[in-house]
Amino acid sequence: MAEQSFDLIVLGGGPGGYVAAIRAAQLGMKTAVVEREHLGGICLNWGCIPTKALLRTSEINHLLHHLPEFGFAPVTPQFDIEKVVKRSRGVAKQLSSGVAHLLKKNKVTVFDGAGTLAGKGRLAVSKDGKPVATLAAPHIILATGARARELPGIEADGKLIWTYREAMVPPAMPKSLLVIGSGAIGIEFASFYLNMGAAVTVVEVMDRVMPVEDEEISAFARKSFEKQGMKILTGAAVKSVAKGADSVTVTVEAGGKSQQITVDRVISAVGIVGNVEGLGLENTKVKVDRSHVTIDAYCRTGEPGIYAIGDLAGPPWLAHKASHEGVICVEKIAGLDVHPLDVTNIPGCTYCRPQVASVGLTEARAKAAGHKVKIGRFPFIGNGKAIAMGEAEGMVKTVFDAETGELLGAHMVGAEVTEMIQGYTIARTLESTEAELMHTVFPHPTISETMHEAVLDAYGRAIHF
Repeated sequence: MAEQSFDLIVLGGGPGGYVAAIRAAQLGMKTAVVEREHLGGICLNWGCIPTKALLRTSEINHLLHHLPEFGFAPVTPQFDIEKVVKRSRGVAKQLSSGVAHLLKKNKVTVFDGAGTLAGKGRLAVSKDGKPVATLAAPHIILATGARARELPGIEADGKLIWTYREAMVPPAMPKSLLVIGSGAIGIEFASFYLNMGAAVTVVEVMDRVMPVEDEEISAFARKSFEKQGMKILTGAAVKSVAKGADSVTVTVEAGGKSQQITVDRVISAVGIVGNVEGLGLENTKVKVDRSHVTIDAYCRTGEPGIYAIGDLAGPPWLAHKASHEGVICVEKIAGLDVHPLDVTNIPGCTYCRPQVASVGLTEARAKAAGHKVKIGRFPFIGNGKAIAMGEAEGMVKTVFDAETGELLGAHMVGAEVTEMIQGYTIARTLESTEAELMHTVFPHPTISETMHEAVLDAYGRAIHF
């Protein structure tokens, strides 16, 4: 089999890999992508995109149950879960095809198979145990992503205990389920199933839900979830599961007390582990720490010519972080003047109801870092557009350095905050202070006006509350 040479090889065609490949092609590099399953990766095929399609359906279901509030006669909505899933899968398929088109358009060569490092600057590609190609390049980017972490004794079986994959394609709607973990993945599924009519219990080992978020936002979200009927157990651990014919009995321990909860299905959402197996790292200087590849500020590993990006390279485990790392990595290889990624400028979004979004430091982390802070808050109930939309439940919180006026962090909960957080992200990237934000004109009437008011409030100047 003749060896094929490239300037750059990307192992993995997810949101980090395919973006890196396209940017490399734009810079004139002869580029190849090796992908063993789906172009677009987990995000596009089994994560970010199809879950948003499901959550959109659940939002519509919620609205249909509240039509009288908007002047409509009440109805008894019914849904076909098979069609709900089919729409979600169709959205994913459409976008996956779009990635293939983009790679072809940019003249990136795609190899269908798994890749293994086979000596300096070489990658062996195989499919179903059979060799496909031998590739060579001075630069190889590892972008193999991650998979769901499994707890011992609570391994997913695809029937009664689900990971995100099974939770995305339920053959029937469970009447009840228990979600282990209240991070973004767990809470999004909990919100979807709750809004589709299931009884949902969330078990979180930390002392609050969505523990990476600001404490006030976390508390606000919990109150909203519980108001909707979600049962939440924090400071709690799943000790064991007992499977029945079509149900699971979960033993949960919290506060020194134990209880048993019987549900139709369990969703395990307790984090991820990097896909480091089978890459041929054993014969390299690449270091692996707790299943993730160690990199420097420019995504370089300990082995010259080998790079790593995205979930494989550690937190935050976000598609947009992976894409940005891919661009940084490629541009550094090309010799361009590149700024390292500042992870505090990466926004986080959770698409539950109400939505949660944030960027930068929480109040607690800002104080722990030694900052004297000014805090601003503004509730959606003071915003005309939010009230008109029937979405008056929400708030925006800003954290400023009291001495310099630097925007240290912004935290939001409520309708459409995942769309609005980018305003604060741009402000942080531009190193804006309160002055620039105060002098920015926000359109009226919009929910984004709450962002302006939260800045004003930090300095005692809020107008509408």
